[in-house]
Amino acid sequence: MKKNILIVFISLISIKSVLAQDTFNAMFYNLLNFPTQTNPVNRIDHLSIILNEYKPDIFMVCELNNETGANSIINMMQQEINPNYAMANFELNTSDDTIGNQNDLQNLLFFNNTKFSLENQTIITTIYRDFNHYKLKLNTDEINTNPIYLDVIVGHLKASNGVENQSLRLQMVQDLETYLNTIPQENHILLAGDFNLYTSSEEAFQKLINSENHITFVDPANKIGSWHNNTDFIEVFTQSTRTTTGFGGATGGFDDRFDFILTSESLDNSTNINTDLFFVEDSYQVIGNNANVNCFNQEITSTSCAEDGDASTADFSQAIRDALYNFSDHLPVSLQMQTNQQFLSIPEYITSNYYEIIGKNFVSNTLNLRTNNQTFTNKKLNIFNTLGQLVKIIPLNNDEIHSIDVSNLSNGLYYITTPNFNVEPLKFVKVY
Repeated sequence: MKKNILIVFISLISIKSVLAQDTFNAMFYNLLNFPTQTNPVNRIDHLSIILNEYKPDIFMVCELNNETGANSIINMMQQEINPNYAMANFELNTSDDTIGNQNDLQNLLFFNNTKFSLENQTIITTIYRDFNHYKLKLNTDEINTNPIYLDVIVGHLKASNGVENQSLRLQMVQDLETYLNTIPQENHILLAGDFNLYTSSEEAFQKLINSENHITFVDPANKIGSWHNNTDFIEVFTQSTRTTTGFGGATGGFDDRFDFILTSESLDNSTNINTDLFFVEDSYQVIGNNANVNCFNQEITSTSCAEDGDASTADFSQAIRDALYNFSDHLPVSLQMQTNQQFLSIPEYITSNYYEIIGKNFVSNTLNLRTNNQTFTNKKLNIFNTLGQLVKIIPLNNDEIHSIDVSNLSNGLYYITTPNFNVEPLKFVKVY
């Protein structure tokens, strides 16, 4: 009988591992000289509206001026969106030290720390501006046995058209490629930034997608072409949100694709069917862009920028487009990612009808449980490891709160379930 129960539990875990998958949202945004650009006032309030609309798990930015601005963003995100947001270390740009050392435009990463841990970060110097490399580890249920890492690289290429600026963009990309040659080819990489590219034929972009590279990038939007002033690519336009002056930034109206999230080929599930992490097909989106050709050269707040001119059917409402207009001359770009593992559930309370873990399910010596004694008829719970082995029996008394000593368990993932398996198991990770 015990053998049959063990087989059932192992089957349960196996089925969960095959079917288990989770998604997360990545966003990149050019913040337009934040917080130095002070008109309109209270720009952080507009950013709050934007981020509450999409709630990115990974938020990549450029044109962040200083650490004060970084701190105001993380405080807003924690207080108004999700208390579990964290940010990487703020670092001043170093690449311009020999050409003026202005240090006015920095990149940074914000992330949901229940889904990711920041392993390290590296500055990639170029001829003009830094790229910033952040290595994330996914907090999944296989974090100890089969960890998944994501390399996030954020950059901001030289602006403006013309041969000289195109040459500077190419040199920056070449500096990036030199760095990429030092990391494993199979790494999962997101490359995001304001690339200031007018066409995919520009050498800087061709260098990024060159199949002979050590690491080749792909465009998840699958919109390769001459983007500037070409309404065939209206759905990937990101600049400009404005035609009037007074708010900083460009005022040319909606006519360019400057902002990108590219991925390494290893994240393309269409060519890597066994990958443990990949981007979701057709999930690439420009936040605030309703793909309406009538929006060409208009302000993003225009009724021409609603879907088919009808504000009531638009994917992005007037209120969101107003916030985007007031915050930046760029629109953010987003991409949904998927993993074949599951993120650990780490809300303040992890509940079931019968029992729940109190606090986080990362534990060291003590696991705290709350049981519903009115509906809970079994007077014990069982703890299994991932091999299906019963490692501990939890006797229950009439108390509602139970503190269980797990100090003798090895580090790793464990499941708690009822003896008759009539409740989906809870899971916790023993660490330290």
